[in-house]
Amino acid sequence: MTHETHVVVIDADSLKIVGDIPNCLGMGGVAIAHDLNRGFTANGTDDTITVFALDTLKEIDRLKATGRRPNQIIYEPFTKQVFSFNSTGRNVTVFDAATGEIKGTIAVDGRTEFAAFDKKGMVYDSLQDKATIIAIDARTLKVVATYPLAPNAQPAGTVMDPETRRIFVGCRSKSFLVLDADSGKILQSFPIGEHNDAAKFDPGLKLAFASNGDGTLLIVHEDSADKFTEVQRIKTEQGARTMAVDPVTHRVFMPTCDWGPTPHATKQNPNPRQPMVPDTFRVLVLEP
Repeated sequence: MTHETHVVVIDADSLKIVGDIPNCLGMGGVAIAHDLNRGFTANGTDDTITVFALDTLKEIDRLKATGRRPNQIIYEPFTKQVFSFNSTGRNVTVFDAATGEIKGTIAVDGRTEFAAFDKKGMVYDSLQDKATIIAIDARTLKVVATYPLAPNAQPAGTVMDPETRRIFVGCRSKSFLVLDADSGKILQSFPIGEHNDAAKFDPGLKLAFASNGDGTLLIVHEDSADKFTEVQRIKTEQGARTMAVDPVTHRVFMPTCDWGPTPHATKQNPNPRQPMVPDTFRVLVLEP
């Protein structure tokens, strides 16, 4: 569970806190490499990647990204590489997951967001300001295709069903898209709430989820590779816009908190955000 400066580790069965990974300034995402007993955090403030051991949760290395503000991060298991998506740097740093060696930097023409991968060497990333999905070949470290999403805009949450090769994308234009990963064709679209920030997929139940900052969660069932059905719309809580899905218990975890009144706009801060109320952070647990 990522915070601004550290990562809290929760046992998904007992729901108890079991550890903490400190000194992760400007935390974005976490990537897990079970086969290497390693985890990786994207630290946006100092443009670093923390490498920690899964069994001890202790830091074992710190890597330097080649672009500004690492935000999202994945472990690509086919090539055993870590991809750091550097949002304001508008590039992707690729590391050897075992050694930490930089394998390359991929320039992208846009602000990177969440990424998905097919476990066979292809990575798909949303470029938020360009309203596109780029396809990256993890073996050559090249962008091999660009899929436009217009008239949909500001893609954020991105996830994939590798079996059917379908990509699910939550857009802040309030749409949840299903794409063919090979052609980029938009197969279906569902309306969603405001400020999407995550999409997840449960392969056992064939369910896709889109969580939104207005306190709504859309659940879609993948009936087949070409048919998708809305299952449920759930009212969660304001700010519960990110999530994790447990593929074993099928629980959904969504962090949020209480929010104070929005401050008045100033010249220095023309678009102020609602402040978080101290000591109200919590994780919502949705049972299947």
